Amino acid sequence: MESSKETQQKYIAIKALENGVTIIGLTRGKDTKFHHSEKLDKGEVMVAQFTEHTSAMKIRGKAEILTEYGSVQSGT
Repeated sequence: MESSKETQQKYIAIKALENGVTIIGLTRGKDTKFHHSEKLDKGEVMVAQFTEHTSAMKIRGKAEILTEYGSVQSGT
């Protein structure tokens, strides 16, 4: 498993391609739980960071997601 310092250096950028894109943060640990959500409108960009508490993100709606591994489009 990665150390906290390495984990906290992982970022993604999410650009909404339509109104109402939802980003949901999910926790680490034995039970994965919802802990935070954000809504973006078309054209808005959010830069998100994985932390010792956030292990995954769920994105609903049409958005472009940029990571260190490349880009992907959701909702198509």
